[in-house]
Amino acid sequence: MTAATDSTLFPQVPDSPDAVLEGLDPEQREVATALHGPVCVLAGAGTGKTRAITHRIAYGVRAGILPATSVLAVTFTHRAAGEMRGRLRQLGATGVQARTFHSAALRQLQFFWPRAVGGELPPLVERKVQLVAEAAARHHIRLDRNELRDVTGEIEWSKVTQTVPEDYPAAAAKAGRAAPRDPAEIGRIYALYEQLKRERPVIDFEDVLLLMVGVLQDRPDIAETVRGQYQHFVVDEYQDVSPLQQRLLELWLGDRESLCVVGDASQTIYSFTGATPDHLLDFRTHHPGATVVKLVRDYRSTPQVVHLANGLLAQASGRAADQRLELISQRDPGPDPVYAEFADEPGEAEGAARRIRGLIDAGVPASEIAVLFRINAQSEIYEQALADVGVPCQLRGAERFFERPEVREAGVALRGAARAGGNDALLDNAVDLPSQVRAVLGTKGWTAEAPAGSGAVRDRWESLAALVRLSVDFSAAQPEATLSDLVAELDERAKAQHAPTVEGVTLASLHAAKGLEWDAVFLVGLTDGMLPITYAKTEEQIEEERRLLYVGVTRARRHLTLSWALARSPGGRPNRQPSRFLKGLRPGGSGAAPRAGAPTGSVTGGAERPGTASRTRVRRAPARCRICGRSLTDPGEVKLMRCEDCPSELDELLYERLHQWRSEQATSLGQPDYCVFTDKTLLAIAETVPDNEAALSRISGVRGRKIQQFGADVLALCAGEELHRAQQDDTGTP
Repeated sequence: MTAATDSTLFPQVPDSPDAVLEGLDPEQREVATALHGPVCVLAGAGTGKTRAITHRIAYGVRAGILPATSVLAVTFTHRAAGEMRGRLRQLGATGVQARTFHSAALRQLQFFWPRAVGGELPPLVERKVQLVAEAAARHHIRLDRNELRDVTGEIEWSKVTQTVPEDYPAAAAKAGRAAPRDPAEIGRIYALYEQLKRERPVIDFEDVLLLMVGVLQDRPDIAETVRGQYQHFVVDEYQDVSPLQQRLLELWLGDRESLCVVGDASQTIYSFTGATPDHLLDFRTHHPGATVVKLVRDYRSTPQVVHLANGLLAQASGRAADQRLELISQRDPGPDPVYAEFADEPGEAEGAARRIRGLIDAGVPASEIAVLFRINAQSEIYEQALADVGVPCQLRGAERFFERPEVREAGVALRGAARAGGNDALLDNAVDLPSQVRAVLGTKGWTAEAPAGSGAVRDRWESLAALVRLSVDFSAAQPEATLSDLVAELDERAKAQHAPTVEGVTLASLHAAKGLEWDAVFLVGLTDGMLPITYAKTEEQIEEERRLLYVGVTRARRHLTLSWALARSPGGRPNRQPSRFLKGLRPGGSGAAPRAGAPTGSVTGGAERPGTASRTRVRRAPARCRICGRSLTDPGEVKLMRCEDCPSELDELLYERLHQWRSEQATSLGQPDYCVFTDKTLLAIAETVPDNEAALSRISGVRGRKIQQFGADVLALCAGEELHRAQQDDTGTP
């Protein structure tokens, strides 16, 4: 569950300023009533910082101390800004601006550009990467896809740290950045990129801040107009501000000190984008009279999770570690964190999927479970493993809920039904608001029972089901509410990006998980080289990787599993080490590698369902090429059971038939093709042409449930037989 959706019961607006303060703990109340002068809130994970600052704004507005239109609250993501707007609306503080830095700057820039420069503001570049690629090509520099992304990132970092192209090589060296290409080359690409933008003319995301800073610096009259509008500022996640954002904030403020900042240096994980905790750590130096409040009561996580989080930071070093916050859990005890070791990555994914299946069977909603990893490339194997056990999942970073096509269609249908009122025959038998919504969304694909499997059909159903659940909550909170009232509520939520909960296990990178929380969290791939990542070399970079793990740990409310694999693929050399950050934290975890041949897949700590993840996993024999006999470690080669450059014995006709069959299966199950079998698995089947179940099961990716579900069909196709499907009648009965 995201922090944005932790309230689905539509609480009533407090009836007085004092009522806004009800339910706050002493420290949160101190924040809410500190309405004058500079205020610095040091807030640990799960301590209710968003609650504290939104109640502060609402109390000030409701008490008549802070005029609503004079308050500007800024944060770093549209989701966080939307959550803030939603909470302020629930507290009766309408009229307050809650935006990202870029959104606030763009709004001001669009308004003042005709006056400051003349004409209309140039449009934002649609595809920055394309322009970077063109700049590189003009310098006869060829960049692959990864280099292109990384060079673009270097240009973005340069701009938010106010580094000009000619200074990039020296600045990158001073900052200890691992440049993806020769720094001089990047400097040249950066310079030509800026030239191309001027020629077009277009501006990029970072230009929005740079140009607004320039306008405020060069035009005192415009600066005074902005300062006359906004007199009170709140900055969330202050540990993540870049030098450019800090400069913009200073220009907004002028010589005033009506500023409240909130942050936690131990959650600084975006330094690669130019973020720095220095402004938070130095706040009291720059504002000697500041009110400082520490929030350390953790309402999110159990004592067991908090103990691990505190232990992780106790081993940290550096400035951020010197000012770390010791969290104190306010929750009842829960299970100990589980530490799980596996022979290989597929085994780790299967182990996580089994445990997730067990949690869901025990009553934990799928939407309250997350699998978090260091890089996005790790997600596919978990998508496959969850599909194998029949668990739906959703990738964090997909399009926003209210921008999904099915949600837009549902909104149009609900709005039409609301306008028609009693004249819509569709609503004749609907006795209340939820039944009206079910009737309308039934025409768009919603059914009382969820479709089997995962994939596009299931994703669409989950979106519609989320709207149905929202209507039930809304009706319970406001029994007299009509369909028109619900449509208005959906419009408000769309503006605030306050999405309802969608069922499905969340797969996300640790960076994308910042600001979110779930009942159960699986931290996977915790090996040296992945966390900390290989390219983290300096002590400062290593410490940021530790903070990234800390952020992952503190996403869990109750259940926490930390796992790693000793090899990448089945039969690979088990030469990986568990993450150094776990040393001294896990039971018996001295950090030493297990002895050769020791059982893997072991689990320590926490409670396990008998017969599932607590079973010892026997390490598979090394995979060897069936052509030349060489040991295989590459996952693609393991699937093919041969070296990539060894001769193929592909039965092309069989391969085509398997492709057609897979497409039909995926369509009927409402799943992506790869959830049936991957391309490499189909290729391996078409090359080996197995003639029995044992031979088929020796192909990587064809085991257990896949054999039961698809084995007969695949063997029939390999034997050259035609598959005859029973036709279904209109009732769905064969």
